[in-house]
Amino acid sequence: MAFHHTLGGERHTFADLKALLAAASSRRSGDELAGLAATSDARRVAARYALADLPLSTFLATALVPYEEDEVTRLIVDTHDKAAFAPIAHMTVGGFRDWLLSHEADTQALRAIAPGVTPEMAAAASKLMRNQDLMSVAHKITVVTKFRNTIGLKGCLASRLQPNHPTDDLKGIAASTLDGLLYGMGDAVVGINPATDSVANGLALLDMLDHARQRYDIPTQTCVLTHVTNTIEIINRGGAVDLVFQSIAGTQKANEGFGVSLAILKEAREAALSLGRGTLGTDLMYFETGQGAALSADAHHGIDQQTVEARAYAVAREFHPLLVNTVVGFIGPEYLYDGKQIIRAGLEDHFCAKLMGVPMGCDVCYTNHAEADQDDMDNLMVLLGTAGITFLIGVPGADDIMLNYQSLSFHDILTVRNLLGLKPAPEFAAWLERMGLYDTHRERMLPVSPGQTLLGQMIA
Repeated sequence: MAFHHTLGGERHTFADLKALLAAASSRRSGDELAGLAATSDARRVAARYALADLPLSTFLATALVPYEEDEVTRLIVDTHDKAAFAPIAHMTVGGFRDWLLSHEADTQALRAIAPGVTPEMAAAASKLMRNQDLMSVAHKITVVTKFRNTIGLKGCLASRLQPNHPTDDLKGIAASTLDGLLYGMGDAVVGINPATDSVANGLALLDMLDHARQRYDIPTQTCVLTHVTNTIEIINRGGAVDLVFQSIAGTQKANEGFGVSLAILKEAREAALSLGRGTLGTDLMYFETGQGAALSADAHHGIDQQTVEARAYAVAREFHPLLVNTVVGFIGPEYLYDGKQIIRAGLEDHFCAKLMGVPMGCDVCYTNHAEADQDDMDNLMVLLGTAGITFLIGVPGADDIMLNYQSLSFHDILTVRNLLGLKPAPEFAAWLERMGLYDTHRERMLPVSPGQTLLGQMIA
């Protein structure tokens, strides 16, 4: 089915729904690389006019990837909640966008419709929004999850402490972990990307992290970001697995490129649940996504990268994760060329995931060959903090010496907490106060000295 709109006397035709969504997207290098992007700003505007008039129900009748060929499509269709969709079923994409920005769409209403919002609906609405629109809607949405603490509460900003090391040296990782804890980092997770991705190495790293967590009674969760099949084997060997990690994407073919399927994810979740390690809840999956992942694997099926990214959130939603984050600028400038594109993508990802009921965080990051710098990351960090991001990722000095990319530092995240009056997860904040590192009344970190309890114990 073709779509049309006449703008300034010129008739623009879009061959099908995939072409319409792609042409309506904000400019990004990945869509240009794939030959999907609008060829002019006028064509982009025409596509948005045509998209605004499209009934939301169209997305339930038109599969971007055939149902028979793709298990992600089958998941989206088979799990769609018709009752949750009913209040918005009569709307066009433009009407949905206007309703989302209205006072009628409050936190409760947005939570109620989330199971009825498909990824394509969320992506379509985002394409009609300015950055401040994406922020305004996302700010109204809270998605609360629990394992050993409570993530996603209003007024809180959690953090992943990422103590990566190029040789997985345990002392180096411990030093980075201590550094992060002294800045109040780590309430979302203390998570290591291992330099050596093996079962034996994963067991050793998890044992070290769990020993530190138990010794100092830290109310958080730990994770080694190894492949999910390694995690299953680590569980079988009695390893200290809190969270199950996996990178995911928005098509079956792209997930096969990661070596995973929905069945494997289900098996891993059930294995981790059997351990019963959560004290407050059973949300224990941790997923990472990123615009460009499907395209880089030639598994995008002609779908623009932002829409296919939103489909990954349907995969995440199915498994009730504790944490999800987009590694927004990590895949490279072939997909998000510069700071402007990275900022836009981060706000889109956060909006779409939250609208679908997914707890969304962000690795505010870029690679050294992108047309971006740390000022761009500062901007995105503050914008996401204002929009109510669930958590941010911090690495020592904002420079990941194992993965070789630039992210946020511990003090960056502490700064945005102070600027916006945001707190750590409540259980973690109480622990920081017991350790003499945080003043819950003034909602700020305290200066430390070698004589303080936590610092002295952990150095010893």
